[in-house]
Amino acid sequence: MRIAWLAWLVRHFNEYGYSQGLLRAAIGTLAVLVTAALVWFALHRNRPAAVVAAGLTSALGIGWLAFH
Repeated sequence: MRIAWLAWLVRHFNEYGYSQGLLRAAIGTLAVLVTAALVWFALHRNRPAAVVAAGLTSALGIGWLAFH
């Protein structure tokens, strides 16, 4: 599932920014949060690394959406 999710993100990389409208912004934000959750679950055995990686994924993803 993780590989399929990453493939979907790559295919739709430029379609979901905050400048594209409310619905696309919501879809983009949801995609960022799902990706952060997948990062969390991938690293769940090392909780500090999971927290840092998921937080960084969220911050960078939402920041990218904001300036896209």
